[in-house]
Amino acid sequence: MPANLESSPAFATWLAQRIGADSVSVDSTSTPSGGFSAETIIATVTSRRENRYDPETYVLRLETPDPAVYPQQSSEELAEIKIQYRVMDAVRRHSSVPVAPLIGFEPDETVIGTPFFAMGCVDGDVPRESPPYPTEGFFRTSSPAERRSMITSGIETLADIHRIDWRTAGLSWLEHDGVAPGTPTQLERWSQFATAELRGRSHPLLEDAFVWLGRSLPADSDIVLCWGDPRPGNIIYADAVPACVTDFEAACIASPMMDLAWWLMFDRTMHELGATDETASRRLDGDPDRDEQRKHYFEVSGRPVEDTGAHEVFAAVRYAVIVTRVMNRLEARGQLPPDSTIWRDNPASTCLEILLDEMRS
Repeated sequence: MPANLESSPAFATWLAQRIGADSVSVDSTSTPSGGFSAETIIATVTSRRENRYDPETYVLRLETPDPAVYPQQSSEELAEIKIQYRVMDAVRRHSSVPVAPLIGFEPDETVIGTPFFAMGCVDGDVPRESPPYPTEGFFRTSSPAERRSMITSGIETLADIHRIDWRTAGLSWLEHDGVAPGTPTQLERWSQFATAELRGRSHPLLEDAFVWLGRSLPADSDIVLCWGDPRPGNIIYADAVPACVTDFEAACIASPMMDLAWWLMFDRTMHELGATDETASRRLDGDPDRDEQRKHYFEVSGRPVEDTGAHEVFAAVRYAVIVTRVMNRLEARGQLPPDSTIWRDNPASTCLEILLDEMRS
């Protein structure tokens, strides 16, 4: 179990050494809601440097005993927090993509009871996904120009991530030894992951989708560093542009269409599937539709236009597999009964069914 940071001299000493303070006292901590991978703690501290006392806020990502939400990408056995830290560090050093200032990674669990990394806290707003951001919150109350800016600048940031030379950035460790990166590898990896998580249970829709993808996914036009989980909900916005991008634990070396399709698929879940009535399903003024978003990506990335339809189905497949994995974790914790069918009957499966039907029509 993680230590209580407010009464942990080991953590206070660790942090003081890394931020150049004479001493640190932890005043309070909080745990934000949301997310199914590493645990997040926000620590408010007072740092002393000579005779000056400064209030500061840091964010910690903690390793958990739960199995990873995503399939293993690297030949190395790495915890999700270490993957995230290493990718963020590479993105910081090799691009202008905004990420949180990194304080340090600590593999020694004796400091707070589990491995963790710490980073600076970035001020801004995040489009929340429950309830969907078009229906409630700051995205809905923003001006049309601000909404357009948030979506288009998010897509521009995604294109910037894809411009990173991942070999020069030292990210070759994200490859499996001897296995060519790309869509065929990702399809096989996710298929194996799904089989393991289904545990012999029948999921006809998912099984059908994997067969369809095997004959429908296009050949890759390029291989890039993929963010893995690109969506407005993983961006901290300030003045309607990204101040920080987050959550790189699903990063991989693959087709940029995997990322773009994930972004577009999640847009669907936040609009049509996230609507509670006909009025909510209408796009707010300034919020670009998916065709506009797709077009903007190809314009700002300079890539030849591609049909993303099959990759959007693949995105929905991955989403459905992730939900199955998360529900299995909840069952293992005793938070779901063994006979629950939510692993199969959920919004991710609904999204997959809609996309697959559209592609076949």
